[in-house]
Amino acid sequence: MSCRAGCGACCVVPSISSPIPGMPGGKPAGVPCVQLTADGLCALFGDPRRPAVCDALRPEPGMCGDSRRDAVRRLRALEAATRTP
Repeated sequence: MSCRAGCGACCVVPSISSPIPGMPGGKPAGVPCVQLTADGLCALFGDPRRPAVCDALRPEPGMCGDSRRDAVRRLRALEAATRTP
């Protein structure tokens, strides 16, 4: 499976605590990453500067579902399950 153009859910929904080029402090949940392109893809996909946590978010049916809506729902659930109190 490859990333869906226009989706970008994995670049918006989760919080990222590690540095991202252009976002040295990471990003909070719900904030679009500066590396999210206008067509909803990651500008760092395949780039060694891409954070390990982002690299681990692979486009696959279990994470992405059948639509952007599915991906957002699944990533929100994952974000909530891994949030520290």
